[in-house]
Amino acid sequence: MKDQRLGEELWEFWDGEGYNPKVDFSTIYYTIEHVDFENDLVRRALASALQRDGVAVSLGEGFNLIDKSIPYIGWLGYVDESLYTCDDSGETEYGDQVEKVFPATWIEV
Repeated sequence: MKDQRLGEELWEFWDGEGYNPKVDFSTIYYTIEHVDFENDLVRRALASALQRDGVAVSLGEGFNLIDKSIPYIGWLGYVDESLYTCDDSGETEYGDQVEKVFPATWIEV
């Protein structure tokens, strides 16, 4: 059985619509919550995801990437089973309404 790390499922690669990267050629991760980057569990979970996905070769490199990045908070929801960014009322930049609004945090590394 694979060793599960606490918080391992917290972060996922962003492949939704509507998030406009602030940095060219960045890799974007998100989590459904507004999270505190001072929290060790949040940072360790992201560093682990970066290592797991091959973005970082080690946890140390993952932490270095996190330290150089800026998190962004906002909102997201589903439109026809696809994730979209939206405002807090659920409207996407395309004028669609999401089914349910969730708080989210993105980070570009």
